[in-house]
Amino acid sequence: MKALLTLMITWFFAIGVQAFDPVKQYGQLQVKGSQLCDRQGKPVILRGVSLGWHNLWPRFYNKKVVQTLKKDWNCSVVRAAMGILIEDNYLENPTFAMQCMIPVIESAIKNNVYVIIDWHSHLLQTEEAKAFFSQMAKKYGKFPHVIYEIYNEPVEDTWTDLKKYATEVIGEIRKYDPDNIVLVGCPHWDQDIHLVAESPLQGFSNIMYTVHFYAATHGENLRKRTEDAVKKGIPVFISESGATEASGDGKLDLVNEEQWIEMCERLGISWVCWSISDKNESCSMLLPRATATGPWPDDVIKEHGKLVKGLLRKYNN
Repeated sequence: MKALLTLMITWFFAIGVQAFDPVKQYGQLQVKGSQLCDRQGKPVILRGVSLGWHNLWPRFYNKKVVQTLKKDWNCSVVRAAMGILIEDNYLENPTFAMQCMIPVIESAIKNNVYVIIDWHSHLLQTEEAKAFFSQMAKKYGKFPHVIYEIYNEPVEDTWTDLKKYATEVIGEIRKYDPDNIVLVGCPHWDQDIHLVAESPLQGFSNIMYTVHFYAATHGENLRKRTEDAVKKGIPVFISESGATEASGDGKLDLVNEEQWIEMCERLGISWVCWSISDKNESCSMLLPRATATGPWPDDVIKEHGKLVKGLLRKYNN
């Protein structure tokens, strides 16, 4: 009887461990219609957090942060936001950028969570992006853990220009990585998903389109626009979001945040929250005295961080 009990405990423990190894569970991701799916074609929702700009909060770009976000926050995906703008960015200092990005990417691979390699920019820089994602696809394309986000938040670009950009960058990725997911941004801070629905990219598989929301600013209108796009067959991935105002600061709108998450869960849309950083603003999840690596006790996690951590623990069971 004692041996049987020990065996059962071991078995239940093994199940629990497996549940927190998303890449082992889901494997190679694929897109079917509007839905992100696992290796077997079953629907998947990824849920996680984004690190802040690498060039502003480099101290959080380390392997132990990924471990904390997986084991303590229940993240199934982590987003590494490689800054292309502001001081000391990737274009000015690529060596430093890679010193930040590589530990995060490789820790995600080691810990069996998905990782979004994010070209975090608001300006169109085609040749630079092609060169970078070519490098990333060559190095990491063989791992099913990797997701490429080729343009964080277009602002002034038209959808016509973005389609041309995406075609070139995706084409470069596909030379070396035929199947990992690629996330494509849309105009006006990733708000104009209706333009994508009217004229999506053609000739590519396993691509999705990003929508970004901040619940205290974006409400029912953007939710309806997003749901309409999904109903038209557009695969949507919310690669950045928050309960704050669009500025990243201001009040938290808990009611609207809940409505957004409920819609994502109902439609099978993956969602990522912004950000693991210690800036003095509402969407930043940690206080400056938080350690660089975690795990973080509640007294160094800000209100938005506690909200996000709670959502991840609720839905990523």
